[in-house]
Amino acid sequence: MNRKTLFSLSFGLLLGAASAALGQTKNMNSTNQTDTATLGGGCFWCTEAIYQMLPGVKSVTSGYAGGTKENPTYQQVCTGDTGHAEVIQVEFDPKVVSYEKILETFWEAHDPTTLNRQGNDTGTQYRSIILYNNEAQKAAAEKSKAAAQKHFKDPIVTQIVPLKKFYKAEGYHQDYYRNNSFQPYCRAVIRPKVEKFEKKLKTEK
Repeated sequence: MNRKTLFSLSFGLLLGAASAALGQTKNMNSTNQTDTATLGGGCFWCTEAIYQMLPGVKSVTSGYAGGTKENPTYQQVCTGDTGHAEVIQVEFDPKVVSYEKILETFWEAHDPTTLNRQGNDTGTQYRSIILYNNEAQKAAAEKSKAAAQKHFKDPIVTQIVPLKKFYKAEGYHQDYYRNNSFQPYCRAVIRPKVEKFEKKLKTEK
């Protein structure tokens, strides 16, 4: 079962959890230093869950970017006709975690060699994409991509493009794994990634 099918089956339940998702406090740190990174690695439920565990990350917001339609809805993005990808916007403390570390985690969190697909989720909305805010981020992304290629047999197909506009996704998509860890997709797809990343973080301490 792919994620779109699961979403259709459980849409009513998700709406019931929307208010809780909107009120969920994200992973906050105590400093006032902030920077943002916008990334897409397939299902934003998956990438959100990974980055929420990364030390130095203040918040993670799921949304849409890279397309042409203004104020897109989830249903519209799912058609693949908006040009948007599912992405996350990561607010982080650059004194705690560097943009380079954000990118390193990006390559580990998904398969950047599969075009317009992650697992059973297929379509341009699931493409691998880095949207940069400035020339420094662009240069860092290109350098990181070249370094990451050494760890993959197949060519990396990740797009590196300027961020024009980020649209926040609907409330029921925010903090999705935290609020819906019992869902079949979360148990089968997201939980193994989370557990793997948890182990990696422990080895880095």
